[in-house]
Amino acid sequence: MSLKNLSALSKTHKFLLGKLKDKRTFQIYKKFEDYLKINENLIVAVSGGPDSLALSFLTKIYSIKKSINVKYFIVDHQLRKNSKLEANFVKKKLKDFSINLNILTWYGKKPTKNLQSLARNKRYSLLTRQAKKYKIKNILLGHHLDDLFENFFIRILRGSGLNGLVSLDKKIQNNKVNLIRPLLDFDKKDLIYIANYIFGSYVKDPSNENDKFKRVKIRNFLKQLEKEGLDRNKFILTINNLKYANETIKFYTKKNLEENVSFLEKKKSVILNHDFFCHPNEVVFRSITEIIKFIGKKYYPVRGSKILRIIKLVEEKTSFKVTLGRCLIKRIDQSIIVTKE
Repeated sequence: MSLKNLSALSKTHKFLLGKLKDKRTFQIYKKFEDYLKINENLIVAVSGGPDSLALSFLTKIYSIKKSINVKYFIVDHQLRKNSKLEANFVKKKLKDFSINLNILTWYGKKPTKNLQSLARNKRYSLLTRQAKKYKIKNILLGHHLDDLFENFFIRILRGSGLNGLVSLDKKIQNNKVNLIRPLLDFDKKDLIYIANYIFGSYVKDPSNENDKFKRVKIRNFLKQLEKEGLDRNKFILTINNLKYANETIKFYTKKNLEENVSFLEKKKSVILNHDFFCHPNEVVFRSITEIIKFIGKKYYPVRGSKILRIIKLVEEKTSFKVTLGRCLIKRIDQSIIVTKE
């Protein structure tokens, strides 16, 4: 890099750091820094909305202070006519702040059903591929407190269990890459403030106003609840209490897997002994789910109703042989054998 470019970069960094003189911006950044505590290179997922722009700014400041490298990516899903223009608009906006945004594209025919979920999965797949390419372990996502609330109600409508209700974790793994949500305790209003204060504007996704999507209906429902007196702090307390209960079940599930599972054939098959099933239903349910994910090499768990069918077959104490999640499950005497299909 030339001396001229270094000088320009230094001026930009000073300008960005100077933004922390604003009290509200400093408080938001300090909260972000206190949570993240990562001294490794990062990837930031950008959409152009206020949450991801705020995340871009906060991570840029963090990278300056910690002397780490950060790569920024936006995914053009090609779902709207102007999606490419929007991606380039965000790229240009971030470039003014010495943030180099790379555009990834989802090519090919798009699904007509479950579009938002499949688009999210594709986005994670593209981002994880870049993480592998650059040997980066952590990808930052822009989910915030409002997303946590929306996810909770969506899972209620789906009839999810406890694990599903609190499934929007701050950190999960996808193909040995960490997906981290450092803004999950942040109110959206704070992120909009950062986006407007730093960048002046942000991209508004029209799908966020389209109530044919369940998430948008839930968002509008929550707004109405707040008008009726919904206490966000008490809501957070409820979710946290459910998370503590969920961690307890996870502990006993892990204990069950460690004590009552025997691996065979280089971990391609397992034997579940009699004591494996001598636990509360939820522990057995999750234990079987984990076994099928591990043996079947599936990232996403199989449907709960199918797991319940397996448990019922075990309780009937008769011989059976079924396939589920790329696994063959059968009874031999008092043991259950799970092998790769």
